[in-house]
Amino acid sequence: MRGGDVLVLVAALGVCVGSALSLWQGGRPDKAVIKAGGRTFAEVALSAPALIEVPGPLGTTRIEIQPGRARVASDPGPRQYCVRQGWLSSAGAVAICAPNQVSLALSGRRADYDSLAY
Repeated sequence: MRGGDVLVLVAALGVCVGSALSLWQGGRPDKAVIKAGGRTFAEVALSAPALIEVPGPLGTTRIEIQPGRARVASDPGPRQYCVRQGWLSSAGAVAICAPNQVSLALSGRRADYDSLAY
């Protein structure tokens, strides 16, 4: 290999890394959509911390918002599936508390997957 070959390889690697970093941002969420009883309860930006209490048939579901992520902190449902999902941090991620009829979904410019790929 000559000096020019190495220079071309380094330039190609730089283009690949730069492209991946600039194009791999579709999964970043920018807001949380909270629904209760099938209706939108709140749409919250994921830019500042917040604690939201959502009333449901079984009691109050608490949703915690942190910059870039959200989670169901507590729920009165019996099995706690939505709480066990932990922090949601990609667009398109959903936590559903079915017994209390509350859901949390993150939305952004583009989800990591759609209904066909999921």
